[in-house]
Amino acid sequence: MKTFCGDRTIDGVKVTVDGQPLDQRLDIHRYTANGFEWSYEGPEPRQLALAILAAHLSDSAEAKALVEPFMKAVVANFGNEWEMTTADIDAVLTQLGKSPSALSGGR
Repeated sequence: MKTFCGDRTIDGVKVTVDGQPLDQRLDIHRYTANGFEWSYEGPEPRQLALAILAAHLSDSAEAKALVEPFMKAVVANFGNEWEMTTADIDAVLTQLGKSPSALSGGR
């Protein structure tokens, strides 16, 4: 199980997956050149949603297709510090009408 964490620090925002910096996945799509952000709807939260989904699903096309609903349902509502596991993401995908096991190949 992966754990995603975000924190706003004096040095800016920090986002990790299992303690390592989360890749922005600019190779899939560049919504912004300004890095990650959260707690609102916009290009930086959209980039974070894409990065989380890409790391979770291991499917670039499906991650990109789910960016908007995931950003609105989850990333736009994060507080200053947040933590989310793969189980949390699967629960959100289920609420959004997506089957996590079908999307992730049954992990």
